Amino acid sequence: MLKQKTLKNSFSLRGKGLHTGLDLTVTFNPAADNHGYKIQRTDLEGEPLIDAVADNVVETTRGTVLGKDNVRVSTIEHAMAALYALGIDNCLIRVNGPEFPILDGSAQYYVQEIERVGTEEQNAAKDFYIIKSKIEFRDEDTKSSIIVLPDDSFSLNVLISYDESSIIPNQFATLENIEKFRDEIAASRTFVFVREIEPLLSAGLIKGGDLDNAIVIYERQISQDKYDKLADVMGVPHMDASQMGYVNHKSLVWPNECARHKLLDVVGDLALIGKPIMGRIIATRPGHTINNKFARQMRKEIRLHDVQAPIYNCNAEPVLDVNRIRELLPHRYPFQLVDKIIEIGANYIVGIKNVTANEPFFQGHFPQEPVMPGVLQIEVMAQIGGLLVLNSVEDPDRYSTYFMKIDNVKFRQKIVPGDTLIFRVELLTPIRHGIATMKGYAFVGEKLVCESEFMAQVIKNK
Repeated sequence: MLKQKTLKNSFSLRGKGLHTGLDLTVTFNPAADNHGYKIQRTDLEGEPLIDAVADNVVETTRGTVLGKDNVRVSTIEHAMAALYALGIDNCLIRVNGPEFPILDGSAQYYVQEIERVGTEEQNAAKDFYIIKSKIEFRDEDTKSSIIVLPDDSFSLNVLISYDESSIIPNQFATLENIEKFRDEIAASRTFVFVREIEPLLSAGLIKGGDLDNAIVIYERQISQDKYDKLADVMGVPHMDASQMGYVNHKSLVWPNECARHKLLDVVGDLALIGKPIMGRIIATRPGHTINNKFARQMRKEIRLHDVQAPIYNCNAEPVLDVNRIRELLPHRYPFQLVDKIIEIGANYIVGIKNVTANEPFFQGHFPQEPVMPGVLQIEVMAQIGGLLVLNSVEDPDRYSTYFMKIDNVKFRQKIVPGDTLIFRVELLTPIRHGIATMKGYAFVGEKLVCESEFMAQVIKNK
């Protein structure tokens, strides 16, 4: 089981803001388990905090802008991409202005600093959201789409298309392994078309933009006079307005650098979902607007399935089969109710109970409409929890576990012959003085059918 991670030490980066042109410093700090990403405006009274989640995004015109009440912070996506890609789950980010510094327009400096200070494993489990069926979001106005498909890892494919551009009409980028982000994506820089510069300047944006922090693409001819004026604003020598192409004194890092940067932006915007995704993402013509809409949809999806059913492969070898379970638990027929354990970690366990028509309790509960008693569902949960507790002691055969308390029991659906119950039981707190507090969930397929909190004590056999 993977654990959450945070930074080992703090680090700071300083530079000018892309849109404000201000001299800004952003500092990344370690944070506690389950803290998530939070951004603090240190230049404002009270140093307000904003949770870095998709629901708090208030603008996506030329970047991702977070807002809460009257507090805003923008140009966060490159930093968020670096944190997400390097597996950082918890981080307190402090910035002394309304946006993060643009640096060189990529995520590479964030990545370098994270690797320099190092990361630290925490106690809490890393909470992935596993994609189990196709999820799709489309924007018919922009012809953009984001699709996520089931997969056993995170991967991302991006296609960008600018039909009106002769320089980058179509480009494709892919990231098959998030661990390759540093080498294949992080250094890709943001880009802008010459035709967009004047409207952006008129809107009071890109005051800090220059050829050191963006790829500038000239693909639609304008008059020499207008081109010269833009060159003056950008602080670069005058150029021939008849020559199309990249207006840069730095070479492209990759021929498809623009597509790679769009992929970087997708990673940064999806970091605001709040959980890492396990699935294959295909993004066509992505941008901050559709990225945020998709991230919001994913957050709704996660809330609907707050507790996900464990993946059960009936062909896989169990961790504990019925014979080993018999050696560990004192229960015998008809009360040995656990058929197998398929997964076990330091603080969680997954077990299976196959409910057949031959169960003895169906003779009386109820002959005409067989339903598994709720108390027996809790008993299965308790036996599985007992195996989790026994896994934490030496010589588990010499110990037994006993119920002390049951709380917050909910039965959501009848359990009938033919159902396969998949249980997940996890420790709510570390075991102390032989006392374990646990939470258990039972599923049939993807549906949560029962849940309970309970306390048990592990005692050495006499």
